[in-house]
Formats: sequence, structure tokens, C-alpha cells
Amino acid sequence: MSGTHSDALISRQVRRLETLLEERGIVAGAALDEALDAFLSGSSPLNGARVVARAWTDPEFKRRLLSDGTAAVAELGYAAGGVQPQRLRVVENTAHTHNVIVCTLCSCYPVRLLGPSPSWYKSEAYRSRVVREPRAVLAEFGLTLPSGTEITVWDSSAETRYMVLPRRPPGTEHLTEADLIPLITRNALIGTGAV
Repeated sequence: MSGTHSDALISRQVRRLETLLEERGIVAGAALDEALDAFLSGSSPLNGARVVARAWTDPEFKRRLLSDGTAAVAELGYAAGGVQPQRLRVVENTAHTHNVIVCTLCSCYPVRLLGPSPSWYKSEAYRSRVVREPRAVLAEFGLTLPSGTEITVWDSSAETRYMVLPRRPPGTEHLTEADLIPLITRNALIGTGAV
């Protein structure tokens, strides 16, 4: 099934579910729209950037983030998941290891921390290829890693979401947490980019 066909099918199924909920009086259309808007209004890649900037400037927070991402982001007022709670696991890029996230089954993704997922993340091409040939896929994003760098692909699920802790760029030691935030992109948080 192609990504476009799959997206269209899911959209039809979601619309049908919304219609059934409205017809049975379980929820009003306006209330459903309001709930979805409220959910997405607090979702932004800036949230993930704030988490990373804090980790880069606070070693104790970084330790907690890598040990228990769910609890650490809650310290900053963020939830790992969406409608239902999920576990957040944060994986750190190092000089020798690069991490990238995917959801091979659908598009599980830490929406609150990264904002709505990009269309390429949901595409079947990305979901299948990044597992088989991560180095080639990363190169297509403009990220060419040294041949000795180990690449680990993390597969998100309904229960566990992943976020990458990118490497802090050299020469930024003098920058404050607030100064670092604009440097951090959603792609870096997914692992398809670097800072």
C-alpha cells in the first residue's frame, strides 16, 4: 500500500469514527475539534529543543533525561505521549554513535516534544528504508557521517516513543540555554539532521 493511499484510508477511517461519535451523541463535532486543537496547540519542536538545551547546560538533568526521559521531560512540564501516556526514551548521539528514530508500523512519534510529524516520517519509503539502509537515507537528508560511525535505528511503538539527544556543536560552550534553543531542529531530534 503506498503512503498516499494509506494516508487517504486512515483519513477516511478517522472521519468515519468522528461521524459515528457525533451521530451517537458521544461527542459533539465542535468538542472533538476543540480537543484536537488543544492537543496540538502545545505540540512543537521548540519543546524538544528546550529539553535538549537544558540537557546540554545541566549535566544532572542530562543524566536524568537519559535514565528516565518520561520523568525528566515532566520536570519541564512536558508529557512524552499524546492522548494516552507513553514512555519516552532519549538516546544520545556521540562522536562514535548516531541515532535515528522511525516507527515501522505507522507513525508513532513524541508529538508534544517534536510537533506534528513531517509527512516523510509517515511515508512507507522512510519507514522501510531507514531500517535497511540508514546511512543512505541520512545522506539523502544531507547528513553524511564518517564511515566508522555506528548508526542505531530505534523503532517507536504505541508504548515507547524516542527522541534523539543530538551532539552539542563545538564552540557553543559560551551560549546560554536560551541561545542554544534556536540551533536545535526537529530533524536533529529525530536523527535525520545534526546541529
